[in-house]
Amino acid sequence: MNIEEYRDYCLAFPGVTEGFPFDASTLVFKVMGKMFALTDVDDFRSVNLKADPEYSIELRELYSGINPGYHMSKIHWNTIDIDGSIDDELIYKLIKDSYDLIVISLTKKLKEELKQLK
Repeated sequence: MNIEEYRDYCLAFPGVTEGFPFDASTLVFKVMGKMFALTDVDDFRSVNLKADPEYSIELRELYSGINPGYHMSKIHWNTIDIDGSIDDELIYKLIKDSYDLIVISLTKKLKEELKQLK
């Protein structure tokens, strides 16, 4: 996976915006204003994705390239290495899972707005 493929995949979901709220190199993807994925555009070696806490532990035990979220809540976020050690299919699944976790947590009003975008 390269950064263009990652970016295109994230932007393909309804209600997603991208921006640089922290600094000029940290690209953040949000759904309805809530962050679900981020990476360093200058050094695309990993992505941070939200995950279910129990599933996070399981993933970290199974894959050496999945670690507690760098500069994030270690309970709710994972850092996934983009070095070939994790299959692209799994990375795409984890991106979708992260997006879905945020959508589930949205308020009823935001969920309704998101439905209109689909």
